[in-house]
Amino acid sequence: MNDEVFLKVEVAVLLECMCDRGAGALCLLKCSMCNYAFFFPPPYDRKFVITKDNVALMYHAPGKKREFNAFVLDKTYYGPYDETTCIDWTDDSKCFAVGSKDMSTWVFGAERWANLIYYSLGGHKDIIVACFFEENSLDLYTISQDAALCVWQCDTELDGLKPMPPKDAAREKNAEENDEEFLEELKGEEIHGKANPNEQETRHKVKYSRVAKYFFNKEGDFNNLTSAAYHKKTHLLVTGFASGIFHLHELPDFNLIHSLSISDQRIASISINCTGDWIAFGCSGLGQLLVWEWQSESYVLKQQGHFNSMVSLAYSPDGQYIVTGGEDGKVKVWNTSSSFCFVTFTEHTSGVTAVTFTSSGYVILSASLDGTVRAFDLHRYRNFRTFTSPRPSQFSCLAVDSSGEIVSAGSQDSFEIFIWSMQSGRLLDVLAGHEGPVSSLSFNPVKCVLASASWDKTVKLWDMLDSWRTKETLILNSDVLVVAFRPDGKELAVAALNGQITFWDHENAVQTGSIEGRHDLQMGRKELDKITAKQAAKGKSFTTLCYSADGQSILAGGLSKFVCIYNVKEQILMKKFEISCNFSLDAMEEYLDRRKMTEFGSMALIDEGAGGEDGVAIPLPGVKRGDMSYRHFKPEIRVTCLRFCPTGRSWAATTTEGLLIYSLDSGLIFDPFELDIDVTPSNIHKTLHQKEYTMAIIMALKLNEKKLIQEVIEAVPSNEVDVVCSSLPDLYVEKVLEFLASAFEISCHLEFYLTWAHKLLMLHGTKLKTRSVKLLPMIQFLQKSIQRHFEDVSKLCEWNIYNIKYALAISQQRGMKRLAEEASVDEEDLDSDSDYLMTLLTEDTANINNEPELIFF
Repeated sequence: MNDEVFLKVEVAVLLECMCDRGAGALCLLKCSMCNYAFFFPPPYDRKFVITKDNVALMYHAPGKKREFNAFVLDKTYYGPYDETTCIDWTDDSKCFAVGSKDMSTWVFGAERWANLIYYSLGGHKDIIVACFFEENSLDLYTISQDAALCVWQCDTELDGLKPMPPKDAAREKNAEENDEEFLEELKGEEIHGKANPNEQETRHKVKYSRVAKYFFNKEGDFNNLTSAAYHKKTHLLVTGFASGIFHLHELPDFNLIHSLSISDQRIASISINCTGDWIAFGCSGLGQLLVWEWQSESYVLKQQGHFNSMVSLAYSPDGQYIVTGGEDGKVKVWNTSSSFCFVTFTEHTSGVTAVTFTSSGYVILSASLDGTVRAFDLHRYRNFRTFTSPRPSQFSCLAVDSSGEIVSAGSQDSFEIFIWSMQSGRLLDVLAGHEGPVSSLSFNPVKCVLASASWDKTVKLWDMLDSWRTKETLILNSDVLVVAFRPDGKELAVAALNGQITFWDHENAVQTGSIEGRHDLQMGRKELDKITAKQAAKGKSFTTLCYSADGQSILAGGLSKFVCIYNVKEQILMKKFEISCNFSLDAMEEYLDRRKMTEFGSMALIDEGAGGEDGVAIPLPGVKRGDMSYRHFKPEIRVTCLRFCPTGRSWAATTTEGLLIYSLDSGLIFDPFELDIDVTPSNIHKTLHQKEYTMAIIMALKLNEKKLIQEVIEAVPSNEVDVVCSSLPDLYVEKVLEFLASAFEISCHLEFYLTWAHKLLMLHGTKLKTRSVKLLPMIQFLQKSIQRHFEDVSKLCEWNIYNIKYALAISQQRGMKRLAEEASVDEEDLDSDSDYLMTLLTEDTANINNEPELIFF
């Protein structure tokens, strides 16, 4: 683990922490949140430094004990004339270096050393990108944006730094005292560096000399250097450039190891792992992350997100995958277990507005503004079907029926709904009747009924089996933005422009309830707004809805940083999720910062680069993206799509921050089930010791402690599983299956738990089928867990079978009669080949013996 941790807060704030007593905390300073607690090995932890603008602030690092004022300012360092860009510590934390945009690098002492308080280094003609200390030394490397490397040698070792004598320290402290003693105590000690100190100040001080200067660019090649990283133990320097090229050099001799182009965009960030084998590159222009193993020159990891905002998402029926569509025209499929994208479809030529899975889970449908609806196959990863309309239309929404045979898409310019056949790809019908853009489509999961929402303040229900006729028309008081059916198909939720969510019995066309959700959005004020957030919230509404897997709750999100979850039956707000604390996004604060207010209004309304006198143009209402031509651009926080996982264990949201997944973690919650006074852990262990396995399982399920349930189930002998499963009451069969689904994700007892699942489903399958609608999330959760193990183990088994067949084929071939010309082959080569094959066969046999025995899948 590295001794330093760098944090970048917004653009100009850098944080570097050292840990000495073994404790540390990763904090987000803007919202005063501790994101992650971590531990470092000794020996350094005393201070951490933040650089903001052109000032370096040193704080005392907090310890393990709780403190009232943990972050105490120790010293303030002044020196650079422009914003700071980089920072690095020496290995023993006695000094640190800071690079700046003014082309200078400053070395400061963490303590007031007698021979080093500050030192200024020049020699560059462009912005300093990075600075690095050599291992256990004060020697320094500085790298500038014009691809120049300066090597600085210090005439003093780290052990040669002398503490300031007590008399000199006291005299200097008295000289710096002034009347504002209280303010000085709060601000800490201030150190003002001079770029050109006089001769007396530099006498008997540390001195630096430039011993070499190297240039990365060839003659005539003007390629800006954008990022750099240095591994001190292996002396490996990695530099990234604006053209997507990176170089590997060995220092201090500046020997080029190799150079490679990984992208056509600028490399924004570089990091090296602790052993120096893997190098991570980040390209902000494409949202790309690459991990490169430089010795073998191969990729370890290659991931790329959406270039622009994500607009829509959908879960696969088993909850294993998530598909997302973005404004960049790409459709990406993500694995929910590994969080990696494993396939990207780029056939669309414009922004994707909607995506969905078919009921089989192997076909993805996407609608786009380019006037096409495309179907993608997850077996061969290809676009096998393209649906188009008779005349060009921009599709804004998409829906597919439960059988996967009927595909529908709504148009935002022709006010029509197009129906296609999945099998033939032919256009079946065009549904007309709306007088405004079609905003949302949803198929009933049980019946073949399509609900369409429009800006004409109506929701129309179309009967797919009755010549596509309008079955009902629901009239609302405002423009309808989104509709969603409950999983059992008996209720319809509608969100309108007035901020209301209404619930309908679509069979009888009767409204059953409503939720006033405008106040729950809690809108923030944008920088360019001339009205307050309270007034702006009157025009806001929910733009996406989603029922939970059991249909008892509903998720709602829109132009806000909050996602609200409501109880449908009680029609009350259960919880609000804050999706972001990133203040670099617009509309995050309810009140504008007074420091940004002037006598002429907000500073955001004044564009320094605008030549006219009108200042910044106010965007029109409803604009989703700001004007990227301005020098300062802030995207607005919003939630574009919400979907609940079919397993009922998680839900996902596409937001300005990206794809966010929230999962249900009930491990820390005591939630007993039909608990009575006799159900205690000691009684459960006593019952288990008496080999009353069925009663012990029932008591453990009542207490609902996961570790206790696991202990009881794993104590049941394998030959008793059939008897225990048959004697379990129906009420507890569902609980056991739910536990097995979660246990599959972490347990190594694969065969044992598969036996439990097989016996329970075989013995109680008929009764469970009568409650299939209610138990569907749990069954899908179980299927997801088993399917993941099946994919992992099947690949391993196929590889072992291939190796065994290869070894057998070679051995059989060696036993056949050789040709005359092969008889002269050297016997030593034959012996070496034989030894190699025997070794290969032995390793494969050992791998097979070590794998768990599988009964079925």
